[in-house]
Amino acid sequence: MNDYIIATASTADLTPEYLQQHHIPFISYPYILDGKEYRDDCRPETRVKMYEAMRNGAEVSTSAISIYDYHKFFVKLMQEKKDILYLDMTSAISSSLKNAQMAANMIREEYPEQRFVYLETYAVTDILGLLVKKAVSMKEAGASLDEVISWLESHKLEYIGRFMVDDLKWLRKGGRLSNASAWIGTLLSIKPLIIVDDEGKLVAYKKAHGKRKAWSELIADMKDTMNEQTPEEEVAVIHSGTPEDAEQFRAKILETYPQLKKVTVNLLGPVITAHVGPGFMAVVYHGTNRK
Repeated sequence: MNDYIIATASTADLTPEYLQQHHIPFISYPYILDGKEYRDDCRPETRVKMYEAMRNGAEVSTSAISIYDYHKFFVKLMQEKKDILYLDMTSAISSSLKNAQMAANMIREEYPEQRFVYLETYAVTDILGLLVKKAVSMKEAGASLDEVISWLESHKLEYIGRFMVDDLKWLRKGGRLSNASAWIGTLLSIKPLIIVDDEGKLVAYKKAHGKRKAWSELIADMKDTMNEQTPEEEVAVIHSGTPEDAEQFRAKILETYPQLKKVTVNLLGPVITAHVGPGFMAVVYHGTNRK
């Protein structure tokens, strides 16, 4: 009934402990640091190293996962003789996902007796992470593959990510912000607030003067998109190298919404950090919609 595998990518920014405990295979996204290519291993030490390197002026970039590498990863999954549900980040901000889709098509032809489901999540970092956790919790509760797929397709756009970047230069450099041209010339004291929209694109929707004002705006903006299940589910705070700020941000969320039962603090992975830079802060939760 539930004999299938849920797999994901390192950009779900889940911890090694969670991935191991729940037997979730993941493919590692590549990133380049001062001319040398690395693979995201999801370890906290790797993430901290990236933050420090960027603060020290390192040249950073990312590259796509090849069709060959996806195919190799998928073949290994199929050799378990089980059906596969694969969840990766939004195709709107990564060319890797076209390669993933082509590799998935190849796998379906090569293993016609097994199901391989690639589900477009329109998600990134802990938005993807919370979707993976939901799928895993359903599977471990006995849900079938079809039940998990149906739930995710119906509810995935209810997972909301609200981000603050400390400096827009990283997003402009990588071309990941869909309306970046409108923000060119932004003063250093002004922090862009970004949401992941229904197409999985990063869209700057508001600006705030200063870090703490930006936090207050992000938290206030949660109010109208929280639902009755939000307090019972995990709310994730994500940061790129500012642990004290993250704890203060978490405390402010709990002060504003004391009904929340689980607010975690997580580290942003090196691949997404390469595009948003140090000082990134975000809150992710299951709510009503991304409007």
